[in-house]
Amino acid sequence: MKKLVIGITSHVDSGKTTLSEGMLYLSGSIGKLGRVDHKNAFLDTDALEKERGITIFSKQAVMSLKNTYITLLDTPGHVDFSSETERVLSVLDYAVLLVSGTDVLQGHTETLWKLLREYSVPAFIFVNKMDLLGANKERIMSELQKRLSFKCVDMSLAEKQRFEAMSLCSEELLESYLENGSLSKSEIARAIDENSCFPVFFGSALKLEGVKELLQAFEELTTEREYPKEFGAGVYKIARDDQGSRLTFMKLTGGSIRVKDLVKGCFKGEEWSEKIDQIRIYSGEKFKAVDCVEAGKICAVTGLSKTFAGEGLGVQNSAKPPLLTPVLTYQIILPNGCNLLQALKSFRILEEEDPQLHILWKESIKEIHVQVMGKIQLEVLKSKIAERFGLNVSFGRGSVVYKETIANSVEGVGHFEPLRHYAEVHLLLEPGERGSGVTFSSLCSTDVLDLSWQRLVMTHLAEKEHLGVLTGSPVTDIHITLINGKAHPKHTEGGDFRQATYRAVRHGLRRANSIILEPFYDFTIELPTETLGRAITDIQVMGGHTFSPKHMGEYAVLKGYAPVSKMYDYSSELAAFTKGRGRLSLVAGRYDVCASAQDVISEAGYDADSDLENTADSVFCAHGSGFIVPWFEVEKYMHLSGKTVKKQADEDDEKRASFTKTSGSRASSSFEDDAELRAIFERTYGAIKRKNFNERRQDVVYLEEEKEKEKEKENTQTIRDRLTEYLLVDGYNIIFAWDELKAIAKDNMDAARRALADILSNYQGYKKCNVILVFDAYRVKGNPGSAERYHNINIVFTKEAETADSYIEKTTYEIGKKYRVRVATSDSLEQVIILGHGAERVSAGIFYSEVMEANSEIRDIVQANSMKLRGKNLVGEALKRAQQKE
Repeated sequence: MKKLVIGITSHVDSGKTTLSEGMLYLSGSIGKLGRVDHKNAFLDTDALEKERGITIFSKQAVMSLKNTYITLLDTPGHVDFSSETERVLSVLDYAVLLVSGTDVLQGHTETLWKLLREYSVPAFIFVNKMDLLGANKERIMSELQKRLSFKCVDMSLAEKQRFEAMSLCSEELLESYLENGSLSKSEIARAIDENSCFPVFFGSALKLEGVKELLQAFEELTTEREYPKEFGAGVYKIARDDQGSRLTFMKLTGGSIRVKDLVKGCFKGEEWSEKIDQIRIYSGEKFKAVDCVEAGKICAVTGLSKTFAGEGLGVQNSAKPPLLTPVLTYQIILPNGCNLLQALKSFRILEEEDPQLHILWKESIKEIHVQVMGKIQLEVLKSKIAERFGLNVSFGRGSVVYKETIANSVEGVGHFEPLRHYAEVHLLLEPGERGSGVTFSSLCSTDVLDLSWQRLVMTHLAEKEHLGVLTGSPVTDIHITLINGKAHPKHTEGGDFRQATYRAVRHGLRRANSIILEPFYDFTIELPTETLGRAITDIQVMGGHTFSPKHMGEYAVLKGYAPVSKMYDYSSELAAFTKGRGRLSLVAGRYDVCASAQDVISEAGYDADSDLENTADSVFCAHGSGFIVPWFEVEKYMHLSGKTVKKQADEDDEKRASFTKTSGSRASSSFEDDAELRAIFERTYGAIKRKNFNERRQDVVYLEEEKEKEKEKENTQTIRDRLTEYLLVDGYNIIFAWDELKAIAKDNMDAARRALADILSNYQGYKKCNVILVFDAYRVKGNPGSAERYHNINIVFTKEAETADSYIEKTTYEIGKKYRVRVATSDSLEQVIILGHGAERVSAGIFYSEVMEANSEIRDIVQANSMKLRGKNLVGEALKRAQQKE
């Protein structure tokens, strides 16, 4: 039989468990339909799940169709447990994405879709609750094709229409359809496997409508994977049964396993080998013990004590690091008289079962902290601790999970040389792209340091969560390169390089300019149109960013991102001003520069010098004994010469100095006196007719001043509600922040400027905002400045003695009163200024993501249109050939 592993994912309350129940019932795997609200669903076996009516833990069930053996994995739908869902994706052959037919497409549904695309999991879509009032098939299909993919195909269409819709998904399908007049099941199955087509089914899981058609698609439109003969398995879950036995849930991706087989792996850099005691095939809460399992199936084994979720065994590679990470942290307050270390040991068991449940032991203050995705997860954790360990814990005041990164390239040196030990490591630490995490490489010659020692350094770099020096938060977005190292032919041991590596990283962090990063939510707000302006203003006050809203009748959908610290309690405020009609969906998205870094540092009270577990000092040896050298003196004692880290040519230093000297006079520069800006503005909105600002202010009395303020506030809100948007781009900052443009600029700066202008022209054509691209020309003597129209954007070269940031500051000050203004720059000082003038800042990294997303959507549109055009042309050619034959 064909073997498949299929997962079901959805936003909470979409009917996912009900659909699982229906499929199991129709396949004959269960004899009676259970219901979530009746607390007798086959897969909701945990007491907490029955109590809350939601899926918290991933569960499996097996069912057999005519020619297909299916392992069904039901995943949590609530966003707080989305990390559990993500772990399951790595072992799926196919997924079913469930959508509610009575609601607009949820923000978390889009997040799940992005995860499915990231893991390249072929997907079927089931639109549920079509029997309820308000379900609208045409609306849902339109949303799916616009917000997920134009390749979503309605499977309820008549055969000819269905084939026509599928033929537009890929050139292969189109050519086959035009040649044969139909599409075979094998061709459709291949397109689904290649993520070229996403079948959409409509029905009601509760009434079993449409479920049979979905099962038939599993039978006819899927293919079994090909597996190697060598043993391989991907671990996706660690759990414990009622007797406390440790269970390793895995999917076999090669060969087979038998009871008493020896399995090998690596845990924290140390290799291990253990025998399998028992193999279980779970279906619901019951299991069947078997002697052997072949590739393509899911099983749980006992006897393995060192496996971890995401691990690859045998020929299987380990899963990539999860995309979703916890963003909130709380102190766990234990009951009086509780043993701290024993409690910590118990909590480590929960962390093993849910790796994204980070348990932190803070030695200096003797406190246990936990990192979670949200408050619902925290409530469930409290219940689990009471049930599993009999501890009635509480939680302290929550805060967000901050991270640290660096702003410049530095060399870090670690030396470890107590008596009869020796190792020295030199590392280059460089800022990475936002979201890149911590990455490693080596440029050290094997003539200098043997390859075996280099591999050991790489292992020690990867095995530890390195902490920053400002708040002790984990570091991220850093690339670390091994550039030099030294071992002793007699005295070096493996542990010596561990100590030298850790100290080298820490030494580099102490020397670098560190930055605090805070987490941002990607949010989706659905609310009545009349309350849209209030929501946009709230997000701006939070320091967040909104994209252009989409209007759907009396409602609007607003998307964007905002700091977690300001937004995680916003749902109650939204409910209040929308009178309960607003809905908020939050997904932990990106990390970016923290706007209140100094407050965060002060509140953390972290002292890097006192953190002896993460020391930057080195140990040297003289006269037969070791001695400690403070990190700021290590370069005087190190045995290898330091590599010269070339500083990148950066005109920003000179511009910053110029800004500091002239900032006092620039604010009074008049908008009307700037010919270039005035020309751009008047081309769009007509001539400016306004009195001088200072003269007007001198002649008003207090009451009139207040009236003017109110009037200006109303006008500002009205115009912003119309969402007329200006985008100002600091050209050279963006060029040197984006690697592709930076590479072009090394050879030809004019080509880099033109490339950026072309990118922005495409962006403007899609986003329909007013784009002003600003380049510095302030050092060109006698330069009067210039403005030109390039395609659909404006390009400004500043005049002599005027920097790009001063021009942008002046512009945001003037037009920010009436229009929505965004500024794209990598300049942190400039960002502070524009925020003070009411504009929204967009970092170079985030703006790059926006541009890439726009380009992707443009490509989808172009591809869809070109496919349609190609289809029409081929149809025309076919008709001509038919006529010629006649």
